[in-house]
Amino acid sequence: MTTGNDLRDLHGLPTFAFHVPEETAGPFDPSGSPAPDAVAWRIGTEGHDRWRWEDLFARFLDTVDTTRVRALIVGSWGTPSQAGPQEAIETLVAARGRLPALRRLFLGEFDHEVSEISWTQQGDVTPLLEAFGELEDFGVRGGDGLRIGPLRHERLRRLKAETGGMSAETVRGVAASDLPALEHLDLWLGTPEYGGDAEVSDLAPLLDGTRLPALKYLALRNSEMQDDICAALAAAPVVARLDVLDVSMGVLTDDGATALLTGQPLTHLKALDMHHNYLSDAIRARLHDALEPAGVQVNTDPDGAEDDEDEEDGEVWRYVAVGE
Repeated sequence: MTTGNDLRDLHGLPTFAFHVPEETAGPFDPSGSPAPDAVAWRIGTEGHDRWRWEDLFARFLDTVDTTRVRALIVGSWGTPSQAGPQEAIETLVAARGRLPALRRLFLGEFDHEVSEISWTQQGDVTPLLEAFGELEDFGVRGGDGLRIGPLRHERLRRLKAETGGMSAETVRGVAASDLPALEHLDLWLGTPEYGGDAEVSDLAPLLDGTRLPALKYLALRNSEMQDDICAALAAAPVVARLDVLDVSMGVLTDDGATALLTGQPLTHLKALDMHHNYLSDAIRARLHDALEPAGVQVNTDPDGAEDDEDEEDGEVWRYVAVGE
């Protein structure tokens, strides 16, 4: 399953595609365009077959007042299933002085026709976070070759990594990072088939409550080990500080949900998201009965997971929401 998650906005700013007419290769016409700080500018090679991403970005720098740009979305950098975004990353880092207002950045936004999420070649995105010290929101899609941290970033409030398989090295890099302002962490851990070789022990620094002092939203999802994650969360000190706990999109069964129900109190949460799961009706009812009277918004929608469950030779096969 692919994400189907084209970014139509980046946390309040609507997406606007920067486009250079192919037939003329002329300059971008700013007339009728939004103000530089009113949109999330998307730059991708889709529709620009003769252009390198770096050349499109150079044209962007020359034709838009980038000192006012607050948000950027990096679309296709060419053939993402064959080569990673290293040149695009280096180009962005080199242009950091031209983007003093940049606060939101997403790397790898394109649909499955360009590249499936688990075919997408990624790279080390740590230099981007190190270069843009005022960045508040960073997202990345694609797990093959992805590396994040360890690093220190004073301003980052939101970090999201969408993968069909996240390496243990990447998980440990995030877990070892010093992010004092981070409020929202969203990791799609994926499956071993697509490089997701992390174990629950790799998440320990995130769960023990000694790091990420501002964290309010924790999503550890899209994982085959969702039951084990829930068992660890049942006693994890970080949970007491959260407003939202998201364990959705994975192979969550009654075992994991029961571990959460019988662990530490969850009634302080504003929301518990478990959508796309393999829970029984009885466990769903127990979750709602236990938490909703306390004001917790509980999402136990199977969201099509039941259609992904197969049985062969007496063995049951279950799948995460986003794999390939």
